Amino acid sequence: MGDGDFTGDESDLDAVLWVRGVDYVSGWRDAKEAAAELGDVLTLAGVDVAGVRLRAAAGADGSGVVRFELSAAVAREVAALAREAAARCRKAG
Repeated sequence: MGDGDFTGDESDLDAVLWVRGVDYVSGWRDAKEAAAELGDVLTLAGVDVAGVRLRAAAGADGSGVVRFELSAAVAREVAALAREAAARCRKAG
């Protein structure tokens, strides 16, 4: 699970436009922690994280952003887990 390498083919204009006075580092740190937390939870849930890529970034306003990229197979796996969790919440409520 990558979190910030600059080897991708995609171009993100927000990643290269910096505004003086905006604290991008704090937002990036927050996103990095959130991405690690999400990765840990996915692992605990039994998701094959080999098909997952989490990248920390900062938005134009400095807020943290987590880019979540996953294979179609893993997307279906995560959807099934979310469906099961939603069903359990409905039964409990």
